[in-house]
Amino acid sequence: MTTDPLFNPLTLGSLKLPHRVLMAPLTRSRARQPGDVPWALNAEYYHQRGSAGLIISEATQISPQGKGYAFTPGIHSAEQVAGWRLVTDAVHKAGGRVFCQLWHVGRISHPAFQPNGELPVAPSAIRPNAQTYLESAGGMVDIPTPRALRTDELPAIIDQYRRAARRAKEAGFDGVEIHGANGYLLDQFTRDGTNHRDDAYGGSLENRVRLPIQVARAVAEAWGPDRVGYRISPAGTFNDMSDSDPATTFAHLTERLSSLGLAYIHVVEAFAGQQPDDESTAAVRAAFDGVYLANGGYTAARARERISSGRADAVTFGELFIANPDLPERFRRNAPLNEPDRSTYYGGDERGYTDYPALADQPAALAAQRD
Repeated sequence: MTTDPLFNPLTLGSLKLPHRVLMAPLTRSRARQPGDVPWALNAEYYHQRGSAGLIISEATQISPQGKGYAFTPGIHSAEQVAGWRLVTDAVHKAGGRVFCQLWHVGRISHPAFQPNGELPVAPSAIRPNAQTYLESAGGMVDIPTPRALRTDELPAIIDQYRRAARRAKEAGFDGVEIHGANGYLLDQFTRDGTNHRDDAYGGSLENRVRLPIQVARAVAEAWGPDRVGYRISPAGTFNDMSDSDPATTFAHLTERLSSLGLAYIHVVEAFAGQQPDDESTAAVRAAFDGVYLANGGYTAARARERISSGRADAVTFGELFIANPDLPERFRRNAPLNEPDRSTYYGGDERGYTDYPALADQPAALAAQRD
């Protein structure tokens, strides 16, 4: 044990993490085309960040139907699995651990991304006030009204997650995280603002969490529950999301996930410019028996306070990991942080991706840290 709460080891399911500075999932839109395939550039990016206590990969399409953004990677083809193997081997070579985040965007898509130009799917045919980038259009376009999934289609959705989980194991990942946050498919089913169904998957809270729980059970069967996490965003409004009672909704979902024995719950507590929903956060924390990962604009100081107070077991950092590949070491030394170039967040080449310097490459930063 150390005096710094960020650098005490943590047991996460069946994994032993050396510290509690974890890397959040970060969409960077740099998969090789055609085919949305991870490649050498992605492997270098993740290798550079292998000192994270755990890396959670960028959101990864579980199927062609699950895609909603250009240049994002999938894990539904043999070529994609081979590409991800380059990434996982690189992370393991750096001494790290990496989970694959499994992603179906639901309604946050466009016919240009969908098989045969079909409409995106969702629990209900409610159009979001949201956009996505289309290369063919040269910019952002409005998302159309989705098609409501039929009840008899939902077993196939569950199977998409199951198959993706198995492929993640084949690709060499150490576990998987189910993306149930930020307004994507499972979040759409969970919240009453987007789920207006009147079958067994809508209406009551128990019905609205039915698909997320069935997905979590299928993924846990593929991996073992101690290698599975689930991400939620109770206070999130991103992608035009809402719920009439988020504290009750997400406490119930979390309690059900906890009963499956999942390794962790990963909570997006706030988005940029948004105040955390302390009621929902506390309710989720109380409902889950496993590890609680906090996310949402954390600094090192705030993460230390959060862990010391027992309100989180570890913190995932997003933007700070983009610009600081050796973020744990910078936190450990209280060293200066690189500034991120937000213009290079999505798409492009190595610029703003693999060219951020490490401490060892910055004599001036080291000197400042010693002074």
